[in-house]
Amino acid sequence: MPDTTPPTVLLVDDEPELRALLAEYFGRNGFEVMQAQDAAAARELVAQRVPDVAVLDINMPGENGLSLARALREAHPRLGVLMLTTAGEAIDRIVGLEVGADDYVAKPFELRELLARVRAVLRRLQVTASVPAAEEEAAGHVPFGPCRLDLSQRKLFGAGGDEIDITAAEFDLLALFARHPNRPLNRDQIMEQAHNRGWDVFDRSIDLRVMRLRRKVERNPDKPEVIKTVRNVGYVYVPAPN
Repeated sequence: MPDTTPPTVLLVDDEPELRALLAEYFGRNGFEVMQAQDAAAARELVAQRVPDVAVLDINMPGENGLSLARALREAHPRLGVLMLTTAGEAIDRIVGLEVGADDYVAKPFELRELLARVRAVLRRLQVTASVPAAEEEAAGHVPFGPCRLDLSQRKLFGAGGDEIDITAAEFDLLALFARHPNRPLNRDQIMEQAHNRGWDVFDRSIDLRVMRLRRKVERNPDKPEVIKTVRNVGYVYVPAPN
C-alpha cells in the first residue's frame, strides 16, 4: 500500500506572523508543520523528530540559518534543506548552497513558489525520483573514481566501502553524470535535468555542487580526473577505462 503519511516541514523564522502564515498554508496543502522561532528551538525539535524538509531563514538573531543548515546537514544527510534569503543577496545563496542546502527562495516570495520548491526537494529525496527503475537495474553501481554510486539506494560509497554523505541534489547530479558518461553537459542541461529549475546567468550553484562533489570523489580535487571541466561548455563525467 502507498505511504499516506503526510510530509513534515520544519519552519524556522524569527517573524511570528510569517511563521503563522506559512504554517497555515502548508497545513492546508497536506503537510504536518513544525515551527521554531530560532536555531536553538529548531535543534530541540529536530532532536525529538527529524522532519522531511526544513525551511530556514538565513537572517535570524543568534545562530543564523547558515550555521543551522550546516549542522542539520551534517547530522541528517537525508533531510531536505531550503533557505530563505534576502532578495539580491547573492552571497547568502552561494554560502547556503556551499553548506549543503538543496535550494533557496528569495524574500519576498509567493507562497505557491515556496510550496513548489519544497515539493521539488521532496521529490528529489524519494528513492525512485531521479533514475527510472529500468535504468537502475541496468546500471546498478556506477564508479566515480575510487568511489561508487549506488543508484537504487541513492548512496555514495568510498573505496573502503564506507558511506559518504551526499545531499539529494548532489545525488541527482551524480546520477545525471552516470546517465551520460563521456558526454559534455552544459549548465543549462544540468540545471534543467538535475535541479528542476531555470538557469540564472548569475547563479553559480552548479559550479558549487561540482566543487563539493569533487572533494568527495576525486583523488585530487584540484586536478579532477572524474568530473572534468570542459572550457566554455560545462562538465563531463569520465569513467575509468575498463
